[in-house]
Amino acid sequence: MSNKTYAILGGGGSFGIHAALWLLDHASPRKVIGIGRNPLRERAFSLDIDQREGYEYHARHVTYEIDLLLELLDREKPEIIVNFAAQGEGAVSWKHSWRFFETNSMALARLCEELMKRDWLERFIQIGTSEMYGSVDRPVTEDEPIKPSSPYAASKVAFDMHLLSISRFLKFPMNILRPSNAYCPGQLLHRVVPKAIVSGLLGEKLPLHGGGKAEKSYIHARDLGRAIHLVAEGAPLGAVYNVGPSEPTSIRRVVELCAEAVGVPFEQLCEVSGDRLGQDSRYWLDSSAIKRDVGWEPRIDWAEGLSEMVDWARANLPALKRAPRDYTLRG
Repeated sequence: MSNKTYAILGGGGSFGIHAALWLLDHASPRKVIGIGRNPLRERAFSLDIDQREGYEYHARHVTYEIDLLLELLDREKPEIIVNFAAQGEGAVSWKHSWRFFETNSMALARLCEELMKRDWLERFIQIGTSEMYGSVDRPVTEDEPIKPSSPYAASKVAFDMHLLSISRFLKFPMNILRPSNAYCPGQLLHRVVPKAIVSGLLGEKLPLHGGGKAEKSYIHARDLGRAIHLVAEGAPLGAVYNVGPSEPTSIRRVVELCAEAVGVPFEQLCEVSGDRLGQDSRYWLDSSAIKRDVGWEPRIDWAEGLSEMVDWARANLPALKRAPRDYTLRG
């Protein structure tokens, strides 16, 4: 799909940045426009994306600046819009839960109602979440009953359901991707993989919630970027896809792998802490539909992905040393 303009909402986050990098390298786009609520972070987290030819970044808030956002979109007329914009973090969504619905449901519903009036839009790709299935004991398909276990997951479910209805009855051109947990260079340090890598390099202790028994599925954000590209190029409109590996990995094992990658003993890196409220015991996706329709499956294994993470962390250690390690909820 060459010579298309892509707009990436939530484009200041690490996953949006890696999606942009993939598209710039592989999709032959006319332009890739990153749009986020804040200016880009320093280079340790922005990865110098704003230096890439064919890329622009604009700060627009999807909730509070929808008029300015629509002005930008009407000027650029992107054929493909990819939405990462969301209030994230299920663990913190129990407090101020309305903020998650304000952004993840209401703001995006308002945006899509306006987008339905634009004839330049060819496809809207929503990045959903595998957390909407809750804890499972087998790989689940896209028609698994929805069992959100946090206000965050519930707010993401609400917009998914809205998209499905306007796709079916109003022919809104959309797809939904429900990825597993992703990791990548540039990721903020409240996430377990970058936090473990940086803690290991700095000789700091990493709290391991509940001993790391919970199992989650992980992919590298570059694999997610490739899934977005393949869906944009040829997936049937209206289709929903899980995007994850064939097997989950326990948090303990993830941290063990991070310790090995950094070269420190696991016991030196970790201290066990209490489990988080609403922590699901296992996320496990059946991603056979996206493989069948567009040929996607993950390519980057733990060894390659964590080697990249260590290289990134070493190269940016002074900036990462002063970066916050905890999630901050902002409007």
